[in-house]
Amino acid sequence: MKKIQMVDLQGQYQKIKKTVDTSIEEILNSSAYINGPYVHAFQTDLEKYLGVKHVIPCANGTDALQIAMMGLGLEQGDEVITADFTFAATVEVIGLLKLTPVLVDVEPDTFNIDIEALKKAITPKTKAIVPVHLFGQCANMEAVLEIAKEHNLFVIEDNAQAIGADYTFSNGTKKKAGTMGNVGTTSFFPSKNLGCYGDGGAIFTNDDELAHTLRGMVNHGMYKRYYHDVVGVNSRLDSIQAAVLKAKLPLLDAYCDARRKAAAYYSDAFVDNKNIITPKISDFTTHVFHQYTLQITNGKRDELHQHLLDNGIPNAIYYPVPLHKQKAYTDDRYKEEDFRVTNKLINTVLSLPMHTELDKEQLEFITKTINNFIK
Repeated sequence: MKKIQMVDLQGQYQKIKKTVDTSIEEILNSSAYINGPYVHAFQTDLEKYLGVKHVIPCANGTDALQIAMMGLGLEQGDEVITADFTFAATVEVIGLLKLTPVLVDVEPDTFNIDIEALKKAITPKTKAIVPVHLFGQCANMEAVLEIAKEHNLFVIEDNAQAIGADYTFSNGTKKKAGTMGNVGTTSFFPSKNLGCYGDGGAIFTNDDELAHTLRGMVNHGMYKRYYHDVVGVNSRLDSIQAAVLKAKLPLLDAYCDARRKAAAYYSDAFVDNKNIITPKISDFTTHVFHQYTLQITNGKRDELHQHLLDNGIPNAIYYPVPLHKQKAYTDDRYKEEDFRVTNKLINTVLSLPMHTELDKEQLEFITKTINNFIK
């Protein structure tokens, strides 16, 4: 059996090696490293794939979130609501911009933002909502958008983990994850479903005026060289990363299908294990399984984590500490009873190997090892 990887980037690379290597050699020969033809070509390809008017490439997913908030004109002290159970980048940029983060609990089965908790968190100072499409499926965007419309709030989709997922509204309309709010953001970190070979990110919007503002912001606020019309940052996707992403984008749906197939194998294997809760997929979204995350309900999550490592099976706990308990984001406003779900999840969740190269032998070994330990 091949060595099991949490993410097998080398195996994936070998299948696109010729295309990637040829593209990188072309960039090296042309020396068009920044804002070169591959960046523009990838941008156009991604706009078509997502069905969105504007894609603004940038240096990483965290920058994408920060620049999106800057572009919306949020001001110091404005409250931004987001989920407590997610990676710190989501709240990090809120703090960096001197906005006020407001963390709320998540749903116990999808791990996405709890709509009732969101409603309760709105105050006259609330200016934006950041739903996180965690682990690969969309949050309840129809409800989020209705709330935002009622209270005149911006919606910034954190789509770092769900690119490629489809959302179906109650009227049958379908949209890609990241294209439903005022603005969406994503990360192209190597382990993502659509990942480059370094850092990279992008911002999506259908708003022409906002797109124009964002395009200046990612490039020092310049539209014309040395003329700075807005306050900006230095956040550009380089040509080599764009070439990798351009090679991978036509395969994204196949990558997601491979992840779904592996996820289905996992879920079928655990269906009769009363101490394991497998991921729930909401009716309104597809799931692209950036992570496959179990809940271990018999109190032996940590023991299983170590047992798997001892047997050569990588696994991870996403996330061991909720944001409201992180030193950087503690706040006297938060009450533990408002985070009952998150506080439970941090002690029960466990993410298994999930990538496009998993084979049946590996999946069988992983699932048997777990079922033999958790009975």
